[in-house]
Amino acid sequence: MWRCCRVWAAMLSLKLPQLLQVHQVPRVFWEDGIMSGYRRPTSSALDCVLSIFQMTNETVNIWTHFLPTWYFLWRLLALAGIPGFCAEPYHWPLLVFLLPACLYPFASCCAHTFSSMSPRARHICYFLDYGALSLYSLGCAFPYAAYSMPASWLHSRLHQFFVPAAALNSFLCTSLSCYSRFPEMESPGLSKALRTAAFAYPFLFDNLPLFYRLGLCWGRARSCGQETLSTSHSYHLLCALLTGFLFASRLPERLAPGRFDYIGHSHQLFHICAVLGTHFQLEAVLADMGSRRAWLASQEPPLGLEGTVATLGVAVAGNLLIIAAFTATLLQAPSTCPLLQGSLLDVGSQAKQQ
Repeated sequence: MWRCCRVWAAMLSLKLPQLLQVHQVPRVFWEDGIMSGYRRPTSSALDCVLSIFQMTNETVNIWTHFLPTWYFLWRLLALAGIPGFCAEPYHWPLLVFLLPACLYPFASCCAHTFSSMSPRARHICYFLDYGALSLYSLGCAFPYAAYSMPASWLHSRLHQFFVPAAALNSFLCTSLSCYSRFPEMESPGLSKALRTAAFAYPFLFDNLPLFYRLGLCWGRARSCGQETLSTSHSYHLLCALLTGFLFASRLPERLAPGRFDYIGHSHQLFHICAVLGTHFQLEAVLADMGSRRAWLASQEPPLGLEGTVATLGVAVAGNLLIIAAFTATLLQAPSTCPLLQGSLLDVGSQAKQQ
């Protein structure tokens, strides 16, 4: 007991890192409309961890993905703990979906936590974040192919190649999103467009079965049969629309710079909408699993265990290689590169003098 008290007292005695204004950090760390609450761009790993418990402009970003990580992990363990659940092949696509659903918020949480260590560390953190999101886009394809395909698409070429195509899309998503960081200083508009396209395209592809079923059932929900979409599908698509809007618009902070530095800026709202969208997506997948199970029982699954493991393995390895290639390029870049713009030594000395 006494030892625990001493540890707690030592933690309290640690001085929280000082926060900076936007003009005190290199341009590579700037966020549109965010004027204060920046951490030192030469923060140590300990400083980054301590900043989780300090109100900075990243604190809410961190917690809005750290807590959902545990929620989705709890959902995964609860389902996997049901007797016989994991042994039945029908449930495997759902479990595959939940793995990257746990990974992407955790990767985002880590990226926001440690992105203030240096310009290079910032970019590498977000390379990994983008890779996790790309794998999540692939994870979505597994349950959609297994449970959500329109009846007329079953055993079609699109159905057979839906998951492999999603794996290729994940490579494109990771490559394009990582590359989008390189022109960020000189052409921010191009960078934003590339990054938006990198994530919009896999989303549109993954949701083709839902869009088709929505078109078939528009205005005749009562007679739509197996194609009927649950309300969770609608909530998921609405959250996805809001997520894209917030990411592209940078509202509300663009309208009132400095007003939403700590709470309420677009990236925080973006995180919340993304997590809610994943929650509703999980509920929608569960609804399709239950309502269409008898109908799908006689259908041959598009991927068996071997195909699932092989596709996931190739996707993970390929995305890691892409991230490694961009990381190597970044590490070889000279310090005068626009991507690393700003004098870290000058900024660090300014912070110490304040």
